[in-house]
Amino acid sequence: MGRGTTLIEAALLGRIPAGNDANPLSPLLVAPRLDPPLLDDIASRLASIKWTFEGEIPSDLLVFYHEKTLRELCALRAHLARASPDKTDTWIRMVAVNRLTGHSPGFFSVYTLPPNQAVSVASQRRINQQRSQVPSYRDVASLILKKSRQLLADVDATCRSVLASVSKGSVLTVSPSRAVPAMPDASVSLVVTSPPFLDTVDYRTDNWLRCWFAGIDMKSVTLATGPKLDQWASEMTGTLREVHRILQPGGHVAFEVGEIRRGKIRLEKHVLDAGQNAGLEPVLVLINAQRFTKTANCWGVANNQLGTNTNRIVLFKKPAARHRAARQSA
Repeated sequence: MGRGTTLIEAALLGRIPAGNDANPLSPLLVAPRLDPPLLDDIASRLASIKWTFEGEIPSDLLVFYHEKTLRELCALRAHLARASPDKTDTWIRMVAVNRLTGHSPGFFSVYTLPPNQAVSVASQRRINQQRSQVPSYRDVASLILKKSRQLLADVDATCRSVLASVSKGSVLTVSPSRAVPAMPDASVSLVVTSPPFLDTVDYRTDNWLRCWFAGIDMKSVTLATGPKLDQWASEMTGTLREVHRILQPGGHVAFEVGEIRRGKIRLEKHVLDAGQNAGLEPVLVLINAQRFTKTANCWGVANNQLGTNTNRIVLFKKPAARHRAARQSA
């Protein structure tokens, strides 16, 4: 499920979205966008929050935030920690989680890496020293309202009607991908997924600041993949067997991976084996060459030299019942 882009696009097309992720952050980022509040309600809620925080603040975070900004974030965190937040609160939390760190004045932090990851306190201290920068004050409520206005700009009555028609039937779960019991057998017509590329990304480390804000203990989250290719391939086979279970006969799986370790490992070859072992039929492999100008520059890396420069989408199909029976009898 990740940050939910595919699910939101499916919902906007009138399809009922179902998503699963091992990371408990995912549903916090997806659910509010399936049932968005009105902008006036967001503004009223932000105006009602007590933004002063008199308690002890995590002083190590002052490398990212001005003290007043950090106190406002702590005040918002305390407000959101109440037992039953409504859809306006969950929307505000979603926007705030995505504004925690970034490299423009639209984020709460001083200049840092892109918003889908947070560097360590020590790394941010080095960035501040290299850039001779100190965090300036960012008005948390104003930035949340500004971003909400942007996100809701094209959400008209028709869009809300479409979302309302599909969101009630949506399924958002947190579990290992080998077992998603909340999704019934043969209930899904299309699966789109992109697993970790071995250990290329450290999800626990990247999400530490988001988890702090959302009150999530990432140590309790089990991430099955690691640096060993045979273990990764085994996990993908287990995942694709579960996908096979929930997929309708004739349904499709778009499984996105990439080449890693300077192109020495092409994961799509292992995905093809895993899918066929799970009973799926390969249809095609689509290769998408990319140029990551902004992200590459942030890392100080030239395009197409390091990282993942091509994505491979392996398309599978679940055989129709008649086709499968004929093949088994043969």
